[in-house]
Amino acid sequence: MHRILLHIVFGLTLACAAGPVIASPACPALAPRQPMPLEAIPQSVSVAELRERSAPLSARLSGRDLSAHRLVFLGDSITQGWDSGLWSMFWGEWSPLNLGVWGDRTQDVLWRLDHGQWPPSLKPDLVVLLIGTNNADTGSRPEDTALGIAEIIRVLQARSPDTRILLLGILPRGEDATSPERVGNARVNELIRRCGDDRRVIYLDPGRAMVDAAGHLSTQVMADKLHPTSLGYAILGGAIDARIRQLMTR
Repeated sequence: MHRILLHIVFGLTLACAAGPVIASPACPALAPRQPMPLEAIPQSVSVAELRERSAPLSARLSGRDLSAHRLVFLGDSITQGWDSGLWSMFWGEWSPLNLGVWGDRTQDVLWRLDHGQWPPSLKPDLVVLLIGTNNADTGSRPEDTALGIAEIIRVLQARSPDTRILLLGILPRGEDATSPERVGNARVNELIRRCGDDRRVIYLDPGRAMVDAAGHLSTQVMADKLHPTSLGYAILGGAIDARIRQLMTR
């Protein structure tokens, strides 16, 4: 099944080739402000609930030497939901590490990074960052979500200065391009793409591969119009694979 899905997206793989005070902004185009929005501060509405959601990941990371992991994926349930077999077929050669936790918003990721889920031994060549869609569900303004993403980039660069960041645009959601959440997330993408400098931070928008020419999102790609199906993940993998390989071998 996995091989069939990989054949389906082979063409897509080729096509896609072509709080705290911020002392040093990771994304100068998104100027920090004081006070920073909640989306850019390491916190959670319920720390207890976040600890519970992230407990399985904390247990997997605890006490481990993570230096062999050259590739890391960081995000929410869309990251967490990668099928391990499909994931390994794409990028198994680099011992990828999945740091996705369902329900996460930008501020939750910042909290996790501050509470043990980026251990000192973790110094990957590349981190693939996909976060922000859950902020739309809690009423965050696109400008605030974008600042939260910029702050995550700053923290990652401080923790692992030699690590490149492949910043993915938030994936499409909802029935079509007029969906309120998709409109808001598209605005976030407009803002965070300015963080890309093609050196330390590389921006890539894989969402275009997941919708048809009219912008409609098929249930075969995302059954609930939010989370990718197996086919959706295969398409997503095909859309980002060439860029990952380029960065991992640069």
